[in-house]
Amino acid sequence: MALKDIQFFSEDIEFTLKNKQKVREWIGNSIKAEGFKRIGELNFVFCSDAYLLEINKQYLNHDTYTDIVTFDSSESADTIAGDIFISVDRTRENAAKFGVSETDELHRVIIHGVMHLCGYYDKKKEDKALMTEKENTYLAKR
Repeated sequence: MALKDIQFFSEDIEFTLKNKQKVREWIGNSIKAEGFKRIGELNFVFCSDAYLLEINKQYLNHDTYTDIVTFDSSESADTIAGDIFISVDRTRENAAKFGVSETDELHRVIIHGVMHLCGYYDKKKEDKALMTEKENTYLAKR
């Protein structure tokens, strides 16, 4: 698995992810555990609420704030690829709301996006329960 294909960027805000290499390894191990053989281009873009709201409106026709938007660009069943946009504003606010550290909340959102690319959903109650279980499993393996 080519961990070098996991990249981190920021748009419209000053943000630098801490421990990038450890986070890459964690993401790679999580993807491998889900049965995928390769990581294609996997981009995480950290941004503001306003930036993500515009993406949500433009591409998904949702006029709501969210912490994450995931775009899957995988071209084969055994490869993960995509762009994951994460609102740092929203993850900070949610960390305070849920009484967890900003790092833990950010990591939950990161792995949430990865799980979407692995084929998990969260719209129905039972899907959301499975997604949360997967998040908890991989968060425990950091």
